[in-house]
Amino acid sequence: MAKAQKPVSEVHDAGAIKVLEGLDPVRRRRAMYIGNTDDRSGLHNLVYNVVDNAIDEALASPASTVTVTLNPDGSCTVRDNGRGMPTDIREEGVLSGGLHAVGVSVVNALSTSLKLTIWRDGQEHFMEFADGDAVAPLKVRCDAGGKRGTEVTFLPSPKTFRMVEFDFATLEHQLRQLPFLNSGVTIVLSDMRHAVEKREEMRYERGVEALK
Repeated sequence: MAKAQKPVSEVHDAGAIKVLEGLDPVRRRRAMYIGNTDDRSGLHNLVYNVVDNAIDEALASPASTVTVTLNPDGSCTVRDNGRGMPTDIREEGVLSGGLHAVGVSVVNALSTSLKLTIWRDGQEHFMEFADGDAVAPLKVRCDAGGKRGTEVTFLPSPKTFRMVEFDFATLEHQLRQLPFLNSGVTIVLSDMRHAVEKREEMRYERGVEALK
């Protein structure tokens, strides 16, 4: 799960995106992409795939915060305040999907629903998927109001996962490694599934040097 810092290309447009063509291969060989779907390991890997995108934004832009929220309806929302996922169209006519488009495509393929909100170039863009298929094309909803970044909300499919309830402690344990390897980035994990919010904020200014 933990990932070391790496150089990220300054080019942030559709041309830098690799797109996974078709969702059926993911569904047929889902264990190859996200691991075991009978326990929670594969389920939690969906979260990590989306978080990886947000961390890349933190490394490539002035982004400083990544929030992971467990929602009352069983869905998970991952949001960053980075540059915003590219919204232009590739030459092949496929909507671009971030530096880890394959990861997001996998999450979409294995989710009952996925909602994507992008704040970029002064506009708020929105797109929704149901069982991996687009409900409608990407559209501009309104002015960004000064916001920037990307928000992905997905609901894991019970057709794929035997267990669809996220475990807070497991997510916290894995996500806590990221600020050590990505100094200055704040990771906020919030559980809204109960009457009282459970929240953990993780940040280490000196990264791995803080362990010395």
